[in-house]
Amino acid sequence: MPKTRSAKKRLRQSEKRRLRNKMYKTRIKTALKKLEEGEGDIKELLNEAYSAIDKAVKKGVIHRNKGARLKSKAAEIANKWLQQQT
Repeated sequence: MPKTRSAKKRLRQSEKRRLRNKMYKTRIKTALKKLEEGEGDIKELLNEAYSAIDKAVKKGVIHRNKGARLKSKAAEIANKWLQQQT
């Protein structure tokens, strides 16, 4: 356990950030899983996934290149579902 006041504060801050980052990452994973399952409107699910990824990148939770990679993956999944429908 930290001893100084500043170390205690740093611990509190890092715990808050860890939980916030976890929330954003979980939202991305959930959105991608829903998209892979293909239940519902594919375009709407794709928009949700894009939104979750963009917000995480904006907040600095994930790197912008990883965000681009995840959006590309989501688009591939959506295209797969759209091709199966036609």
